[in-house]
Amino acid sequence: MHTLQLILSPLEASSDISLKQRVARESNISLKDISEVRLIKRSLDCRQRDIKVLLTLQVFTNDEDRTLRYEEPIFRDVSNSNRQIVIVGAGPAGLFAALRCLELGIRPIVIERGKEVSSRKRDIALLNRNEGLNAESNYCFGEGGAGTFSDGKLFSRSKKRGEMQRVMELFHHFGANDSVLYETHAHIGSDRLPEIIKSIRRTIIEYGGEIHFETKMTGLLRNAGKVCGIRTEGGQDYMGDAVVLAIGHSAHDTYRLLEAEGVELAAKGFAMGVRVEHSQRLINQLIYRRSGRELEQMVEWLGNANYSLVTQVEGRGVYSFCMCPGGHIVPAGSIDGSCVVNGMSSSLRNSPFANSGIVVEIRPEDVNGKTLQFQEDLERLAYENGGGKSIAPAQRLRDFVEGRLSDSLPACSYLPGIVSSKLSDWLPKHIGRRLQQGFQDFDKKYRGYLTNDAVVLGVESRSSSAVRISRDRETMESVNTPCLYPCGEGAGYAGGITSSALDGINIINKIYE
Repeated sequence: MHTLQLILSPLEASSDISLKQRVARESNISLKDISEVRLIKRSLDCRQRDIKVLLTLQVFTNDEDRTLRYEEPIFRDVSNSNRQIVIVGAGPAGLFAALRCLELGIRPIVIERGKEVSSRKRDIALLNRNEGLNAESNYCFGEGGAGTFSDGKLFSRSKKRGEMQRVMELFHHFGANDSVLYETHAHIGSDRLPEIIKSIRRTIIEYGGEIHFETKMTGLLRNAGKVCGIRTEGGQDYMGDAVVLAIGHSAHDTYRLLEAEGVELAAKGFAMGVRVEHSQRLINQLIYRRSGRELEQMVEWLGNANYSLVTQVEGRGVYSFCMCPGGHIVPAGSIDGSCVVNGMSSSLRNSPFANSGIVVEIRPEDVNGKTLQFQEDLERLAYENGGGKSIAPAQRLRDFVEGRLSDSLPACSYLPGIVSSKLSDWLPKHIGRRLQQGFQDFDKKYRGYLTNDAVVLGVESRSSSAVRISRDRETMESVNTPCLYPCGEGAGYAGGITSSALDGINIINKIYE
């Protein structure tokens, strides 16, 4: 076996025969002697009209042993373990922390305020029909966390590639397709991720762990100054050698509970803005620089296009976040009387719409350190300027940039519905004007991006946590609350599914040391 890196055209990369022929030439190996070409990494370079596909491959010949792609996890029966950890939250940080417990022989007790994934689906369906928000079961809360029904993208900027690859391998072990092992921007899809989450749950229970749904933490239990468990809404106590907090970035009530318990929290930088939606065909044209039959072929070979945009306006970053090709915009609030939008895609990414969050960097000093309050206030403003329940305020894109109320709105994927609103009238000026300039800057890169056929919805506010639960850099333990381990996005130390999952693994490794 040897490793080979190739730069191919989309046509070459889309054909197994062409790929194998190119490998044979580059490797100086007879075509008939190649037994397998295994894809290790795949990425696209769309910066020029001459689009390139960058591949890293493993090439096996007939006489070579084709070993497994990765080492399968070995879980241990922890039913009678003398070590037990309480994990608050069943999102990626909490679930992967629990899986690592099983590998190390520790019994995990997972406490989740929301519902299991099938029941959660029904509450989300009601939300999409604008029939009301269940504050404990929605796009933010429930089994699998926020990523389960808002896309399942497995992209991280972490430099710890080897460790991050292990997260991808575990997703693959539990049912994700092969592409998660090699795609630079891997994507499972909101239609497939629930079954993977169920598989993880079954494994945790099968090997002696516990998962308790619809169980909300209401307090910490201490013994000799150290956290030894939690109290829940039903009055049930759950005890352990340590408590891992994997609460997610939307658990505002839990942040306030922790503050009342004396746990140190700090304001942190975050981002807020809007979600913009174009036709997917326009985005394909802008990114692939093709039209007609040429464009159709490019989409056939490469799939619907996505983009990543960033600019600086008045000393703050303005950038795209959670871009969803072939996707839908969804209601992502968790507090009554607020309006929050997010995006998702199914595994096929085949809707006629493309959406992305476009957000502005916000530093604590921009809002007098009141980051959580600022976030909540803007979500309430979006609700007040919407149409009630989950109906979102919206504006055509060019109208937003030029400060005009839209007298009509284009078709939109957002199921609860949209209502015309002049967003710049109620968005804080330091956000609104930066967004307006940002969209103009993006149009310079992709001419035609700034169009009145596109629509912006408010408000995109949950891109990351607005607070951080302070922890020691070395031990990963709360700085002032022994045996309490803040973890994942909700703790302010991760951003997305994969980095949260990795943080969960690393927390358990630290506790085990």
